[in-house]
Amino acid sequence: MATGNSITSRVHARVGLLGNPSDGFFGKTISFSLGNFYAEVTLSPQDSVAFEPHPEHDCCHYESLEALANKVATQGYYGGIRLLMAICKRFHEHCTQQQYQLPSRGFSMRYTTNIPRQAGLSGSSALVCAGLNCLLQYYQVPALVLPVEQRPSLVLSAEADLGITAGLQDRVIQVYGGLVYMDFDCQHMEVHGSGRVALRQGDTDLLALLMNTNFDLRREMFGDAALGETNLSMVAIARSVGAAAKFTGSGGAVVALCPKGQEQEQQLQDACAAAGFQCVLVQVAPAIYQAKPS
Repeated sequence: MATGNSITSRVHARVGLLGNPSDGFFGKTISFSLGNFYAEVTLSPQDSVAFEPHPEHDCCHYESLEALANKVATQGYYGGIRLLMAICKRFHEHCTQQQYQLPSRGFSMRYTTNIPRQAGLSGSSALVCAGLNCLLQYYQVPALVLPVEQRPSLVLSAEADLGITAGLQDRVIQVYGGLVYMDFDCQHMEVHGSGRVALRQGDTDLLALLMNTNFDLRREMFGDAALGETNLSMVAIARSVGAAAKFTGSGGAVVALCPKGQEQEQQLQDACAAAGFQCVLVQVAPAIYQAKPS
């Protein structure tokens, strides 16, 4: 989206519905774009290149030492500027490798986000994707230079430069939007699997079974200590009312499915409220690009 001379890109959070973290091990996943939350980057033309710190996430002034300690304990040491710098570096390297001459002009970048931090909703890659979208539009980069299907890998490489370890799942769904089935087989990208069948047939009971199985396998692999007491409690509360539940990503938030409908949804809302957890109805954001059928 362009406003005047500025360009703005909004990329939504993502939910790993099935399969994660198998995307890091040549597995299969189903993810959807979560319309409730987003990261937004705005690029404005100027002579030099600059990044505007976010007043909250890149704050360097605190009312007290306690305020600083609390912020670092809950949100970490870093804001979003390093993510934008990393994708700018990778974008420039890619264009150079492709022998595409970028116009000699600068820009400023600023960002905002309402994606909860450390909740497994892929807030970092949303910010990187939005930054890349702005750069592509600003420099009018042809699709042949950076095809859509190569963008997730470029986003992943920018995060890898910062020591962020992850698979391609987050970046694929945030590039394409909507709901996407992904097969990360090292030899081919053949589309098949029970989760895809359950979605196409509207079989919520099968989907619920697969979601619970997905979480149980993760629990068996990593153990309760690694998953964390709070994360386990969220899943247990959902299951106590008969809902299926699993992590949206690596922990911090879960996605639940109520196959029995509205009455079960209300039971889940009540159970979460009683335990002090916030429960939000999922909004699936629309697709941005249509994935090629196989």
